[in-house]
Amino acid sequence: MDTLQFIHSGWAYVVLIVLILATLNALIKFFGNKEFDAKDFRISLFALITMHIQLLIGIVLWFTKGYFGEMSVGEVMKNDAVRKLAIEHPTTMLIAVALVTIGYSKHKKKLVSKPKFKMLAVFYTIALALVLYMIPWNLWF
Repeated sequence: MDTLQFIHSGWAYVVLIVLILATLNALIKFFGNKEFDAKDFRISLFALITMHIQLLIGIVLWFTKGYFGEMSVGEVMKNDAVRKLAIEHPTTMLIAVALVTIGYSKHKKKLVSKPKFKMLAVFYTIALALVLYMIPWNLWF
């Protein structure tokens, strides 16, 4: 396994833990009618930052790995394993990063706690579901 792949795989654990923490924090505090404070801001921001770092590493990896190599797009699409790693995983993860970014951006525009937590809870939960669905679990264990 090359260094970049190792970093991408290792950092994924950090991203997953932080995203789970941020999502649970938003959900618990939304349903618990808690006040939004600086700690909540930092948790949601850290989830955003870790996701963007992972995205950058993934983009570099995608371009350097050369999944397509000598395969045509048609051949890639017919090969389930290659299609998942070369097309489905990056696309789904890009959508998840976009959802976290949108949720984070929208929560900053809200003035009171309940709508702030709602924005984070909705967007981060959907992003977390996509991440959990698209993690290549067979490569993790």
